[in-house]
Amino acid sequence: MFASRPRLFTGIISGALTAAVILGQSAIASAQDFYKGKTLTFVVGSPPGGGFDLNTRILARHIGRHIPGQPDAIVSNMLGAGSLTALRYMEQVAPKDGTVSVSFNFGLIGVSKLTPDKAPVDFRKYGWIGSISQDLTTCYVWHEVGPKTMAELKARKGLHFGLASVGGNEDINAKILKNVFKVDINQVGGYPGSAAQRLAIQRRELDGGCGSWNSLPEEWVRNKWVNPVYRTGETPAPDMPAGVPWVLDIAPSDRDRAIINLLVSHNELGRPYVVSPAVPAERQEMLRRAFQATMKDAQFIAELEKARMPLSPRSAEEALKIIEAIYASPDDIVEAARTAAGG
Repeated sequence: MFASRPRLFTGIISGALTAAVILGQSAIASAQDFYKGKTLTFVVGSPPGGGFDLNTRILARHIGRHIPGQPDAIVSNMLGAGSLTALRYMEQVAPKDGTVSVSFNFGLIGVSKLTPDKAPVDFRKYGWIGSISQDLTTCYVWHEVGPKTMAELKARKGLHFGLASVGGNEDINAKILKNVFKVDINQVGGYPGSAAQRLAIQRRELDGGCGSWNSLPEEWVRNKWVNPVYRTGETPAPDMPAGVPWVLDIAPSDRDRAIINLLVSHNELGRPYVVSPAVPAERQEMLRRAFQATMKDAQFIAELEKARMPLSPRSAEEALKIIEAIYASPDDIVEAARTAAGG
């Protein structure tokens, strides 16, 4: 009688394990089938025509092939508050099922640390998918304005740069020129995005600006219509004029170098994508894997190259490490950077 109990107990365990395996396989199959017949929407928090928009439209044309179920992918532009509106839409309105991802202005990461009242967001909490490339930002003036170096720029008075959104990457870099390098700049607001600012520069309504090098029109670069005075990345773009200095190399002092580094370190996440943290973990993982696969997709790479868009991807894990380092910055450097970015 007692000898049969172990066999009965073993049978119960075996049955339970079998049921668990079946349920697990069913859950995996369900997750794999989720995107079949669905549409994945990329919400871009900036206007059409800029670097964020173009990168996302190229991504949307290719990522579906790498997601189980091969969903369609579309792009929707949602302007406002330097792309905070798009993030709030994701948090408060959009479905939390993994069918909505947001591309936002990476400058908000630094703003959330320096002035959290203006960007009350903790970027560590989002479901990170990855970033297509680092952002090689440059500050430049139109060739007819004259200055080609920082020293020459500092000698000019009353330069006019455009301003699309306070706290955005363009604004932060203009503030570095103004408050760290002491260049006499007047920031002119009212521009909806970088494309509108570039038109204003070409019409000579503005003297120059700051922004992604690869977002500049190809003819501007080919014809040398702009004079870049610094770059934020250690490695210059292949088509950038020789001798454009890395901003950290020309910082006025070691302390200024630390301040600038905090203000520009978010550039390493130049084209970021996130989903709501409420999206089921297995779908977040599917999107991460699809994103990484797309970064190696020959068709995707070829289209980026044709559009002069750089490819230096960051995984979700790498993105989170960069963000953690920003949030761990020493208080005195944060305060100094806050002062520099706020004036």
